[in-house]
Amino acid sequence: MKKGQVFEGLVERVDFPNKGILQVGEDTVIVKNSLPGQKVMFSVNKIRKGKAEGRLLEVTEKSPLEVGVPCSHFGVCGGCSYLSLAYEEELRIKEEQVKRLLESVLCGQEQSYRWEGIKGSPQVYGYRNKMEFSFGDEYKDGPLSLGMHKRGGFYDVVSVKDCKIVDADYRLILKTVLEYFGKRRVSFFHRIRHEGYLRHLLVRKASATGEILVALVTTSRNPWNKMPQSAGQAEDAAGLEILAQDMAATKELLEGFRESLLALEQEGRLLGRFAGILHITNDSLADVVKSDRTDVLYGTDFFYEELLGLKFKISTFSFFQTNSYGAEVLYRTVREYVGDLGGRDKTVFDLYSGTGTIAQLMAPVAGRVIGVEIVEEAVEAARRSAKENGLSNCEFIAGDVLKALDEVEVKPDLIILDPPRDGIHPKALPKIISYCVEQIVYISCKPTSLVRDLEVFLENGYMVEKAVAVDQFPWTSGIETVVLLSRKV
Repeated sequence: MKKGQVFEGLVERVDFPNKGILQVGEDTVIVKNSLPGQKVMFSVNKIRKGKAEGRLLEVTEKSPLEVGVPCSHFGVCGGCSYLSLAYEEELRIKEEQVKRLLESVLCGQEQSYRWEGIKGSPQVYGYRNKMEFSFGDEYKDGPLSLGMHKRGGFYDVVSVKDCKIVDADYRLILKTVLEYFGKRRVSFFHRIRHEGYLRHLLVRKASATGEILVALVTTSRNPWNKMPQSAGQAEDAAGLEILAQDMAATKELLEGFRESLLALEQEGRLLGRFAGILHITNDSLADVVKSDRTDVLYGTDFFYEELLGLKFKISTFSFFQTNSYGAEVLYRTVREYVGDLGGRDKTVFDLYSGTGTIAQLMAPVAGRVIGVEIVEEAVEAARRSAKENGLSNCEFIAGDVLKALDEVEVKPDLIILDPPRDGIHPKALPKIISYCVEQIVYISCKPTSLVRDLEVFLENGYMVEKAVAVDQFPWTSGIETVVLLSRKV
């Protein structure tokens, strides 16, 4: 097998996150974005350490597991991987992925662990409570587009008007905003030339209340790419007059954007209602969603979401689980794994605590809960939520877990870990292990990072008692795993 060669093969299985595994002769090949049972044509683009990687060229024969495609963008948009399968089949694939990874590291564990299968999402369509849409063109020099990047592409944007993982309000808002700016021929921010106006559209919706937060992200440039919108470049009266006209035109454009959205609610076309409509200015050259300045065009810059009897204040950039329905399943599972702490005098550490959801759920059964999170905005949100929920035994520290633990004098009785995708920093692991707590609950959104960290725990006197997968992200490659670790006696 040589680089550049083209082969056809049958996909035997899919490893996390989206790696189709094929056997061609004696060679094992990974072809991403394929499904079990498909026959695919691929070209070899990498050969390393006895394994080859291929680029998918064509699905020459559908898998017998495929039962239809309920979305016109499937395979073009890079969001969903399993939308053509039955949900039960997707759960089976994800369960096998996680179990296979766990057993690769737990095969040497003296005592067997209890595998508790996979828990599905209560809602599999229209479940997302947050979307970040990008402005661009669907093909070079094509008309304005608003949606998701094409699979494998950085520039082309697909207007995902039929997206099934969001509800009808998202689709209506996307369609309305695209039509509004398209009719006015407003420019989008070009990622190579670093010019243009429209960048992103953020939409968040509370699953419990139906409140909607919309944020339009633009540069501070002229919306039509005419002249720079900078007072420093307006050197004479004529320049100042042009600048004033530009500012007035931009203000009118944003007011029209606001009114086009509010009309949806006034006409009764929305399922929910607007809590706020925002304009965010971002002049960063990088393709990231951030704020140099935020203006509230309507309402407020936040809403409240409800989860397991608690209320959480959500703003534009707040971290929160993207599937509120699935989050309740996940957090109930965490509470079950924590079990009885053995007294109200116990101290719980919630490391990588985000907006403090888990910490607040632990508060009623613990004497003290300490959350550590590096994102200061998330920490402030956690403090506000705990106060509003009447929880006085929660404390939140802003800082890196690696350094923040040095400042905490109290010792924990239980540790809950919910790190980012890349897992726990290797230098933070020894500090966590040094507390010698009897039990640790580890929540992971990336099982490959989880098994890497589990190896370290196993080497340092811990064992896995039980584990379960929880599907927070139907139709995508994402999966959550909850593991209960206990210290060997």
